Amino acid sequence: MDPKETINIENVVASTGIGQELDLQSVAMDLEGADYDPEQFPGLVYRTQNPKSAALIFRSGKIVCTGAKSTDDVHESLQIVFDKLRDLEIQVQDDPEIIVQNIVTSADLGVNLNLNAIAIGLGLENIEYEPEQFPGLVYRLDEPKVVALLFGSGKLVITGGKQPVDAEHAVDKIVSRLEELGLLG
Repeated sequence: MDPKETINIENVVASTGIGQELDLQSVAMDLEGADYDPEQFPGLVYRTQNPKSAALIFRSGKIVCTGAKSTDDVHESLQIVFDKLRDLEIQVQDDPEIIVQNIVTSADLGVNLNLNAIAIGLGLENIEYEPEQFPGLVYRLDEPKVVALLFGSGKLVITGGKQPVDAEHAVDKIVSRLEELGLLG
């Protein structure tokens, strides 16, 4: 089976802004379902249910969307947030720029991995592996610029991608490197 077919987006984090400062206390009172506890966290948290995500809204007008499972869901969630803010008569331009900051994906190579051998084979300049500290091997790729966590079970977590295709490129690169080293299965 092609490990690329096991890729699953776990989280998409994106940022945007409405270009003006907000009085979060008053937004929190008017926006049903908003959580605002400045003692705990400086932003207001507003959760959307469909699609499921959390928008972290800051006094500066910056908004971070997290928890979405696709880039489409990010756009849809933020559209809901923009509309809710407009309902409170807060000026939001028609189409604020939304920038994907990080896509976290999981995948499965389908075989157990010998992380000690992989750590030696990949070379210490691109990896961190301290099994006493953390059970995964941290592999930093240059192209695409992502960080992959490899686990002995063959499962991977890829973080730092800016578009979904980054995970596919990363899986291809990891598979080919491990095959070159004779360490895949």
